[in-house]
Amino acid sequence: MAEELSFPTSIGTSDAERITLLGQDLAADLMGRVGFGELAYWLVAGRRPTPGETRVFEAVLVALADHGFTPTAIAARLTYASAPEALQGALAAGLLGGGSRFLGVTEDCGVFLHEVLADLPELPADDAGWDAVAAGAITARRAAGRLLPGLGHPVHKVQDPRTPVLLRIAGEEGLRGPHLRLFEAIGRAHPAILGRTLPLNGAGVCGAALADLGLPVQLLRGFALLARAAGLLGHLAEERRTGLGLEIYRTVDRNARYVTPTE
Repeated sequence: MAEELSFPTSIGTSDAERITLLGQDLAADLMGRVGFGELAYWLVAGRRPTPGETRVFEAVLVALADHGFTPTAIAARLTYASAPEALQGALAAGLLGGGSRFLGVTEDCGVFLHEVLADLPELPADDAGWDAVAAGAITARRAAGRLLPGLGHPVHKVQDPRTPVLLRIAGEEGLRGPHLRLFEAIGRAHPAILGRTLPLNGAGVCGAALADLGLPVQLLRGFALLARAAGLLGHLAEERRTGLGLEIYRTVDRNARYVTPTE
């Protein structure tokens, strides 16, 4: 007798009468009762978040939803201009551009902070202790020739407006945990080591906040992409009205200059 195949999952299933998601009746228990952000957290963490966790998590999603004409938004618009019959292709094009310079910093920062914390025998008791840990981490990172994720921003040169707000919200909800504490300490300690002052950027503080929520640091880029999907959909809705993608293409095409390989 052939061995029976089994593909266990705790996410969801359905039959002719019922859809089950996370052990709940989707129609009776979740629809109209659970917000999308709360559900996204629940799906990944395997538990329903507290109201405070939901507030911080959704603040992160809002913070990462859009940042103007970034390469991800332009890629989505250009793809839609080329193939308006395939919305999914345009949305995917924007999401595929999430990497080390845009959106990926959320995960990079969370992973970096998590690795530093994992090496500590115990957590510091005060800001001075956190500053010492941060200084050591910055020095080691610099010696390795690697950039510090979460520092600096191409537009917000002095302060990223998202950073203090997310720190405040996390504090109000009692969720200013070790990742955020270390991230803040890096903001205080880096000028003396690097010789210049850079802002703590929004993508970095989002990574620290998500890590403090107990979410797997290896999945943090996924939350940035989840948030940006909403922003990209907004760009595509606007693209339908304005056709800016074609104008971007025509501008580049009109100003393209062919040069010989020897020039």
